Amino acid sequence: MSVTAPTRPGPTPAYRPDRKKKSRHVYNVVGLVAFVAMAFPVYWLVVSALRPNQEIRSYDQKLWPDSVTLDNFQRAIAAPNFGTAIQSSLIICVTAVAGAMLMATIAAFAIGRFQFAGRKAFMIVLLVVQLLPPTALLIPLYLQLNELGGLNEYWGVIVVYLVSTLPFATWMIRGFVVNIPKELEESAMVDGCSRMGAFWRVIFPLLAPGLAAASIFALINAWNEYLLAYVVLQDNDKYTLNVWLMNFSTSRGTDYGALMAASTLIAIPVVVFFMLVQKKMAAGLTSGAVKG
Repeated sequence: MSVTAPTRPGPTPAYRPDRKKKSRHVYNVVGLVAFVAMAFPVYWLVVSALRPNQEIRSYDQKLWPDSVTLDNFQRAIAAPNFGTAIQSSLIICVTAVAGAMLMATIAAFAIGRFQFAGRKAFMIVLLVVQLLPPTALLIPLYLQLNELGGLNEYWGVIVVYLVSTLPFATWMIRGFVVNIPKELEESAMVDGCSRMGAFWRVIFPLLAPGLAAASIFALINAWNEYLLAYVVLQDNDKYTLNVWLMNFSTSRGTDYGALMAASTLIAIPVVVFFMLVQKKMAAGLTSGAVKG
């Protein structure tokens, strides 16, 4: 009986730090290219807002203007109904976002803390509603608002924006609710708080990251929405900024410099709000929003 010699294992492949470093450089280059591709339209918008009109209409375009002017911003601000458009957008967006956050927080707390009949079905409905394209609901919404007297009224647009934001905001905030220990509420209730008192004093402050992430989503949707506001609001004095911008023109035709300046001004409020809540939003997108 012959005995075969045991086979020796092959040499362990050597660790190649240069390969890992090379792959990291490739990812960095891809990320940089993606960043430039996304940031260039914004850069061109701001640069065009600072160019004189003769440079904007010139065939010889440069990455940086030969001369910088603020006349475009002055003409945009002095355009008819610019102030009323800002007022309309602020009234609609602030009311819709605040109402959506309040209702979504209460709904998320109920879904995350209580067991009730139809709970799973209700959660599925929230997801299914998100699959419906907004344009498919435009005609039914118009007919319903017409019957309720909501056409050409702020509250008609506010209600639609609020309802369209609720499903996603509820799901996002629910992820935070289910990850907050119930013992915190129980301790507050032992100390004399009611359930709602424990919620507002203990749970609600801990939901700040989720509220920040959901509110920026709701604000972007409401601030940038055009089609519904254009259909519902029929008075020039009630147009939102996006509708006003689409109708922006002068007696000499389209003033591209002022149009670019107005577009830049419209984007500023969302950018400022994002900068104020970015830390909490980052925590919201990386922790509770992906749990539960």
